[in-house]
Amino acid sequence: MNEERTLVAELIRKVLISQICVREAILQFPRDTEDRSIQAAYHALVHYEADEDLRNRDNIYREEQDDYLEFISQTLEIGEDLPDNIIKNYEKYYSGTNILHEDNPKGFCKSFFRFLNIGENK
Repeated sequence: MNEERTLVAELIRKVLISQICVREAILQFPRDTEDRSIQAAYHALVHYEADEDLRNRDNIYREEQDDYLEFISQTLEIGEDLPDNIIKNYEKYYSGTNILHEDNPKGFCKSFFRFLNIGENK
């Protein structure tokens, strides 16, 4: 699990320094992870991209969001769990994570059932 967290920390840093785009980072996220900290980091990156217009208009917001992602990156890099308030903040909006599934029949089925909105409810 620490290897996955280290990878996600690196991906977030690369996004912050504009070395890669959010989409590229998300495509490289660990697949089928049950790690709630990684799931929260995924959603933080999705929100980062969704807030692009606001980030361009509001320097203070951009700095705060950058600091927030940097905190997430640093926490994951040392292998620690993200604080519960961060995890719960995303869990209350998302019943599951849209992280990609493994590229095999099992992963296909998970993706297909999520598309149909049936299957596991967490």
